Amino acid sequence: MSETETISLRPRRIRVVCWASAAVLVVVFSLVATSLTGATGNGYGSFQRGDQIAMVGLGVFGALGFLLFTRPRVEADVRGVRVRNVIGSYELPWEVVRGVRFDRGAPWASLELHDDDLLPMVALQAADKERAVEGVRALRRLHQTHQARLAQGAAGR
Repeated sequence: MSETETISLRPRRIRVVCWASAAVLVVVFSLVATSLTGATGNGYGSFQRGDQIAMVGLGVFGALGFLLFTRPRVEADVRGVRVRNVIGSYELPWEVVRGVRFDRGAPWASLELHDDDLLPMVALQAADKERAVEGVRALRRLHQTHQARLAQGAAGR
């Protein structure tokens, strides 16, 4: 591992699903909005232009909600790891990381911290199969490089 190597990992499958779902949601809400015309039934109300705009707006907000799930990312270098999940971001030096875990049956990988906490890394999802496994291996190599430097520094004193 070189001194300047940076690993950047993002999920692939969930991004494709979310972008497609967001597009479909906007189209469906737009089609519903165009069909909102005339009377609301036997009552006195009728659909107006504002109702149509509101329906398209709801579709856009729903699509933005889907796109939140494309936010996860993991970036790492020799100094530490930065994890951005759907909600929340963390920047950790390698000193606080005990290991990188990807347990069998787990939906995503996680960082095991020295305080016995687990930090999920939603960007490394089991649905991405081999791509996620390669990402975990790369993170483990960076972590092992850091551990070796610590051991080398301790032995050199």
